[in-house]
Amino acid sequence: MTRSARAQEEIRRFLAIGPVQVAELDLDGEEAVLRPGPGSPPVTPGEVFVLVRRRGRPVGTLLARVPEGTDPRAVLGARARAEYAGVDAGGTDAGGADAGGAVEPSRAGRAGVDAGGAVELPYASVVVATRERAGQLARALDSLLAQDHPRFEVVVVDNAPVTSETRELVERKYAERVRYVCEPVPGLAAAHNAGLAAVRGEVVAFTDDDVVADPRWLTELTAPFAADARLGCGTGLILPARLTTPAQVLLESHGGFAKGFTPRTYDPADPPGDEPLFPFTAGRFGSGANMAFRTEVLRSVGGFDPATGAGTAARGGDDLYGFVRVLAEGHRLRYTPYALVWHHHRETWRDLETQAYGYGAGLTAYLTAVLVNRPALLPAFLARLPRGLAHARSLTAVRETEEAAGGMPGDHDTRTHPWPRRLSRLQRRGMVYGPVGYLKARRALRASVREAR
Repeated sequence: MTRSARAQEEIRRFLAIGPVQVAELDLDGEEAVLRPGPGSPPVTPGEVFVLVRRRGRPVGTLLARVPEGTDPRAVLGARARAEYAGVDAGGTDAGGADAGGAVEPSRAGRAGVDAGGAVELPYASVVVATRERAGQLARALDSLLAQDHPRFEVVVVDNAPVTSETRELVERKYAERVRYVCEPVPGLAAAHNAGLAAVRGEVVAFTDDDVVADPRWLTELTAPFAADARLGCGTGLILPARLTTPAQVLLESHGGFAKGFTPRTYDPADPPGDEPLFPFTAGRFGSGANMAFRTEVLRSVGGFDPATGAGTAARGGDDLYGFVRVLAEGHRLRYTPYALVWHHHRETWRDLETQAYGYGAGLTAYLTAVLVNRPALLPAFLARLPRGLAHARSLTAVRETEEAAGGMPGDHDTRTHPWPRRLSRLQRRGMVYGPVGYLKARRALRASVREAR
């Protein structure tokens, strides 16, 4: 098949992808409780992506079809009970193994979020960087202000604004409940650094303006810091808020932003045996839409490199840079699936093209940034380089469909839609461009600083 014919076939397959409903199901009690996902209408017959909870905590997902003429709650409840019968609200099965069968390296932090509160939660700050998206920002802020965490603040960073819309929204609707900070230097990392400089909390959490935070998100994300003095960073679960367009379904078909339902602690003093590239595969640890740091630790490493991130020539990688810098200083990183945000994925094919290129560029840009700012890591990086190149090839491979029980996107590791070759090529091109983009961003940053003087 010629490249033109393959491209046409990929477009045909893409356009044929149908919408999937989003819902959540709590298995507490004799009867399951079914609710639509945030902002979604009630569940009707058809394909449904379901977050399964026990005692309010996420334990897994499934993809199911509700037949015409049936009760969605009964159909989905029976399917969820059969699939998650042995999984408790702590994410473990009856034998004590983590959901998914893996052994968790550390359980530090779990006690802090159990009913009754075994530890006192740290005072937390939430930073939301935004730029000219007041409508989305309002939705995110409403969910953040509804958090059940007892002591927290919210800081909005308006990045290189061209209008006063964001400032006016904060002042008009949120008054004293949200602090407003303006950062004129463009770029997500610069915005996050401005937020980091402004916060008062012991722990600083970052999320995006296109998410809806679960009411217990901040509690679950910050509690491990109280239970583990060596913890420097935490990340959480990201699930799709909507799956209404082919682009959204395709992205989630290949894992989206989710990192699974097994809690895990990454410890540089005890490198994980199943991660030979540790800590340079930072994308496995989590994503910037759901991350937190011990404030003093993040400040001690200089925050994020302002020449990385969306809004710069580097295109991304600011979150990954932060993860590796904290781990390189000997601090632990904790992933907990109980800290949940619902993310509004990008909606169009053009969005996916931009995202694929940006992910590739951000990956190699952040590695360049780490080595520029922490040259002592170069020997460890070079030792891992051959495996790293093989890993890069696997990341950008054309991923075909996989037939598996449950299908996509429930398991987040099975596929019902092939990943287009066009997107794989764009990701590879981005990876080649990343170091160049980072150097361009550094030059632009120096120029903007000189102009500010």
